[in-house]
Amino acid sequence: MSEPRPDRTLGPRHDMFWQYCGQGELRVPKCTACGKLVWPVLKACDRCGDENFEWARMSGRGKLVSWCSFVQDYYKATLPVPYDTILVELEEGLLFISIPDGFTEADMSPGMQLELRLRDCHDSAGAFRLPVFVRA
Repeated sequence: MSEPRPDRTLGPRHDMFWQYCGQGELRVPKCTACGKLVWPVLKACDRCGDENFEWARMSGRGKLVSWCSFVQDYYKATLPVPYDTILVELEEGLLFISIPDGFTEADMSPGMQLELRLRDCHDSAGAFRLPVFVRA
């Protein structure tokens, strides 16, 4: 059963990100000119300005950098409050905002080892798989 979520960002390059997630992979754009991993998705590389990318597969491993708990109902009951968000430093060096799966703020500590999971969700555009993180 899929979980309702706030609407995702869709459109050029974003659709490719969601397509890879649907295939069970976390991939991010990598500039073909300078090799920089570009996240979040941008039209052009923020290092060299080139607009050509390939999609690099991430390991799905990382560590917890920071977190916060939201108590304000920003999404009008799509997400029950309170809810936690986490900042993960992926093994490849990127910072990735996500949500914890199977642990709460009380369990969190800086440097905690995490692993990617993809959760079945849906929004107004349809079904998708959301990258979330569990304790490794």
